[in-house]
Amino acid sequence: MRPGQPGFAARAAGAGRQIIRRLAQTMPVLLVVAIVTFTLLHLLPGDPAVMIAGDQAGPEVIARIRTELGLDRPLLVQLLHWLWALVQGDFGRSLLLNQTVLSAVVERLPVTGSLALLSLLITLPIGILLGTLAAYYRGTWLDSTVMGVALLGVSIPSFWIGIVSILVFGAILHWLPTGGYVPLAQGLRPWLACLVQPAVVLALFQIGFLARLTRSAMLDTLHQDYIRTARAKGLGEWLTVARHAFRNTLIPVITAIGIILSLLIGGSVIVEQVFALPGMGRLVVQAIMARDYPLVQGAMLLFGLAFVLINLAIDALYVIVDPRVRYG
Repeated sequence: MRPGQPGFAARAAGAGRQIIRRLAQTMPVLLVVAIVTFTLLHLLPGDPAVMIAGDQAGPEVIARIRTELGLDRPLLVQLLHWLWALVQGDFGRSLLLNQTVLSAVVERLPVTGSLALLSLLITLPIGILLGTLAAYYRGTWLDSTVMGVALLGVSIPSFWIGIVSILVFGAILHWLPTGGYVPLAQGLRPWLACLVQPAVVLALFQIGFLARLTRSAMLDTLHQDYIRTARAKGLGEWLTVARHAFRNTLIPVITAIGIILSLLIGGSVIVEQVFALPGMGRLVVQAIMARDYPLVQGAMLLFGLAFVLINLAIDALYVIVDPRVRYG
């Protein structure tokens, strides 16, 4: 440890204090997310009471359902009532599923979590390796190929790749199922079989993004004086890259990982629809189509909370990776 540099315990304590402050600062953010979600959802055309009662229902039935759901009250009253329920830990009851919002989310969270985690495990090694190789062999055919593939990955829509993947690997080659989900409890192989296609499709954009960012950060690092010093001392080329250059590119890479994980959760909405996965993304789409206000509002608020927690985890990783990061 260099003189004047705080020890790991001191840095961890400082990070802990910073994270506590950040947690307190997230409350206004979640409040804004809740208000914006509530407002935008109520601006959508369509009446939940009509969808519940059916097109053939009379005005009296629709009016009775609106009263039971509290939809006949002013929007401000509905918002305050919902916020007060949230303070008490009550996310409401789904109009579509006839169950609590939390139970509906908990049932589908393993699907979205498994998809995001598997996609992240695919993205990180491939994206970082491709970016490092492209930076080290800058200006060569390898650099051009990697950047071309990365550009292709961030340009092609994920739903189009998903449809093509289903046609090729599912309908034509019969290597993988065309959709659906098998829980991990029923076996590792069927679980992987149903998730590998959507995970790869979801990871393609992230791989391109991470490879481009890693390349840029690595190029800046490889031209630093301490890299030239390490080479002058006779340290092996790949050891120099791995021990010195790569470690100092981790800060922007870790920042990118936080963004990627957030994008994976958000991107699951499209991929789960294409592959008929019963996850959070598909649940939100179905709830929006059915104008299930409590379910959409609760799910979006939990999405916002997940993004906040991801950012907090990234801040904590900074302390471990780079001792120069200090939290006051």
